[in-house]
Amino acid sequence: MPDIATLLPLIALLAVAGAFAGLLAGMLGVGGGIVHVPAFFYVFERLGYDGSWLMQVCLATSLAAIIITSLRSVAAHHKRGAVDWTILRGWAPGIALGALVGVAVASALRSETLQMLFGGIAVLVGLYLAFGREHWRLGAAMPTGLRRATLSPAVGFLSVLMGIGGGSFGVPLMTLFAVPIHRAVATAAGFGVLIAVPSVAAFLLVDTGGASVPPGTVGAVNLPAFAVSVTMTLVTAPLGARLAHAMAPLVLRRAFAVFILIVALNMLRKVFLE
Repeated sequence: MPDIATLLPLIALLAVAGAFAGLLAGMLGVGGGIVHVPAFFYVFERLGYDGSWLMQVCLATSLAAIIITSLRSVAAHHKRGAVDWTILRGWAPGIALGALVGVAVASALRSETLQMLFGGIAVLVGLYLAFGREHWRLGAAMPTGLRRATLSPAVGFLSVLMGIGGGSFGVPLMTLFAVPIHRAVATAAGFGVLIAVPSVAAFLLVDTGGASVPPGTVGAVNLPAFAVSVTMTLVTAPLGARLAHAMAPLVLRRAFAVFILIVALNMLRKVFLE
């Protein structure tokens, strides 16, 4: 067990990451996983846990935190009338199904593979948000029928492989189908709940096969890291929602892009250069 001088800075880092994740959840419609996953990875590595299940524990713990973060964020946005509940109801079954498939796939992959997926997909999302044009459209309204049945599971599946909520995929997707950015951010927070609840239920039941995991881990969810992070996100998510509605849409989009690219490139650096 690490000594207190080692533990305290790491606990402080988790608290800061949780606060920042809550702020981003409210401001950008993400569940905070884009912050939580690399923060958990760094802390667990420093504690000496670097086995084959490390990335899975980070993803599962991040998704557990996203349940609370996204609920708090949705409630804050709903007070402002910004959540499109029609989209959420229509996309819910497919997103939940994709999330469960994502758990099965993530449990079978190596930790390094998940790191590469996290970094690679996040780079693509960040580049789209940074250089995409507001007039780009795939349609005038959110898809229904077969297109929704194809896209909604993909959102859930890819989000679980990255340990993130619905914002990273939901916001770009909705803007491509003419949903205004502020409404897309608010509604994507609801995607996070749809992704996290079924995936966490499944991750709690997985068998890590005797792999070295941090203490307090149930299934693949680390309860101490979850508790520290969520305590802070509960405070900062409503503040993020207020900031989102005060910011210009283009500024909001560019801020999201820059942050995602920084995190993604750092994760890829760890895979290929360390």
